[in-house]
Amino acid sequence: MAFFGGAATTPFGTTATTSTSTGFGGFGTQTQSTGFGLFNQAKTTAPTFGTGGFGTTAGATAGFGASTGFGLGGTATTQPTAGFGTSTGFGAAPAAGGFGTGNAFKGFGAGPTTGFGATGSTGFGAIGGPQLQAQQQQQAQQAQQSSLELLGTAVTLPQIYGDERDAIIAKWNQLQAYWGTGKGFYSSNGFVNFTPDNPYCRFKAVGYNRLPRSRNEDGLVSIVIKKKESDVTAQQQQVVDQLFKILGNKPHLSVCVEGIKTLPDDKTELVIYILERPASGPAKRITASELFQFLNTPNIKQQITTQLAAEDIWQKTGFTPEQLKVYLENPPAGIHPFIWEQAKLDNPDQENLIPVPVVGFNALQQRMKHQEQQTKAHQQRLDMIANELQHFQQKQNNMMSKMDEYKRKHIELSHRLLQVVVKQEIFRKMGYAIQADEEQLRVHLEKTQAELNHPTQFKGRLNELMSQIRMQNHLAGNRADFSYQMDPSLQQEIKQLLKQQQDGLKHLIQIVKDDSHDLQLMEQSLQESSHRR
Repeated sequence: MAFFGGAATTPFGTTATTSTSTGFGGFGTQTQSTGFGLFNQAKTTAPTFGTGGFGTTAGATAGFGASTGFGLGGTATTQPTAGFGTSTGFGAAPAAGGFGTGNAFKGFGAGPTTGFGATGSTGFGAIGGPQLQAQQQQQAQQAQQSSLELLGTAVTLPQIYGDERDAIIAKWNQLQAYWGTGKGFYSSNGFVNFTPDNPYCRFKAVGYNRLPRSRNEDGLVSIVIKKKESDVTAQQQQVVDQLFKILGNKPHLSVCVEGIKTLPDDKTELVIYILERPASGPAKRITASELFQFLNTPNIKQQITTQLAAEDIWQKTGFTPEQLKVYLENPPAGIHPFIWEQAKLDNPDQENLIPVPVVGFNALQQRMKHQEQQTKAHQQRLDMIANELQHFQQKQNNMMSKMDEYKRKHIELSHRLLQVVVKQEIFRKMGYAIQADEEQLRVHLEKTQAELNHPTQFKGRLNELMSQIRMQNHLAGNRADFSYQMDPSLQQEIKQLLKQQQDGLKHLIQIVKDDSHDLQLMEQSLQESSHRR
């Protein structure tokens, strides 16, 4: 997962951030986090990007406020209250003209548009105007602030017995909050559940994810389906038809599948984009933010979950240089700035990797599963490449064998052609006097023959070797008590070698016979042609 957002200091010296969270690979829903722990994630239906900053949702941050005596008080943006301060995070106000608000563009947003828009349009249906979004935003902030207040009460001043036992329970609640599990009682009849996402959990680390490269204009949105990849691939056309029906059976819209990827736990990621073909003008893709916002409306998401067995929807968009700079300059909530700076320095590939926080054992387990899945995919690709290399090696060996065979045939044909040319030249020169070049060739051949027959040259040495061989044979024959012993394996090798030589001689004899037959036919043809003349 990756997180976007800025930070504001809280009284305990830690950070409180409004951040946009994305899933594994860099895409997902918006989250808000507070306090000095890690991430208090809360999915919202607020727009993910706006002109005012990374998120248009006001980030609710809380510190155990100035009036309680815990910490150093609120920051410049914190308004002290009876115990908690609230401040706006990075990108506080919904910006007019942002995605999904107002009628500044003709797309998914509210207002009388002709795209996917809201009431009074010919698009998919109502997504909600600014008032509805503001109301939902306010409700989410109030719910989050209430949960933070109860959480702070449980770990600081629980009111159960009214004596020193409350301090012991507060310490126990703090220990459970550090673990990220258990229940923390703040009154005799009230408690909060501690999860790894609570601000005080200490099981956290920093890892690295691949930096997403997709653009918002690419319109890529991932749908996580709780089925195996083989099942989704086999039913790909049915899935596309269902999505087309969910989009309203608009003839000018086309659902295109960008890719299918296997995920852990027998899940599959289906990457799609919507191609819009207007009546006039070129076709274009619907932006990822618009499509993501539409698919996350309650009624549409319910249909996708029911009909496609979908588990989650991700927006596959990458960072702009400005967004990446802000993300790296502001440590996530619960991560010490020194640790964040060291993580940036230890980044093995700053061009392609980005540091991300890992909160709790569940997040660590998911990263391990994804890494195992990716390693398995790499191994499958390596096995495929190895099989292809083996196949090409076999083809190369077959080609080399054929090349050797063709070379041998070429030599045989060259010899036969040379014999034919010699015969033809003899018949052509028959009756003519010897020419000068032929005389020179005859002299050269006679000289070579004389060198071979010279007593001190090759013939003399050959005769000497032959005499030595006869002498050794004669001496060997006079030894009656001498017996030869040969190893059976060596004897078998000699037999095999002699057999191969015999086969070679037979093959050579057959070639000579064939050539003689061909020469006889050529002589007969020449004689017949001479008689006809």
